[in-house]
Amino acid sequence: MDKKKIKVVKREDVVERPRRRRKALSKRGSARKIVSNVTGWVADLKNRKSEETKAAIEMLFSSNHRPSES
Repeated sequence: MDKKKIKVVKREDVVERPRRRRKALSKRGSARKIVSNVTGWVADLKNRKSEETKAAIEMLFSSNHRPSES
């Protein structure tokens, strides 16, 4: 069997590479991203409210349509 050697690296021996900075978004790009987020939130809110209203209307009218008991 081949035994592989484990190399111990001490913190002092590690050469740190300079971290790359992310390219900052332009003002227009940042604004576009914000508008996209808010548009998504508004669409989600509209859909949720629409579904809640539909369920409430169905519940309101379904309770009044009971078959007559004879």
